[in-house]
Amino acid sequence: MAKSWSFSFAGQHIFTQVRTELIRSFINHLVHHRAQLGVYLRLQDIPVPGMYGPSADDGWPPK
Repeated sequence: MAKSWSFSFAGQHIFTQVRTELIRSFINHLVHHRAQLGVYLRLQDIPVPGMYGPSADDGWPPK
């Protein structure tokens, strides 16, 4: 995992990054978009589903 990974497109080098940093940045990017989706749903008055358990919209205690 400490090895570098390079991204190329049409024979042109785009970037190189250590694999662990690449995976961490990708996961952070996914979390960012998941949070954006939650904000969008709340603005549209759509209940936000629980991601890792019940959400505040599910009520407590869970059914």
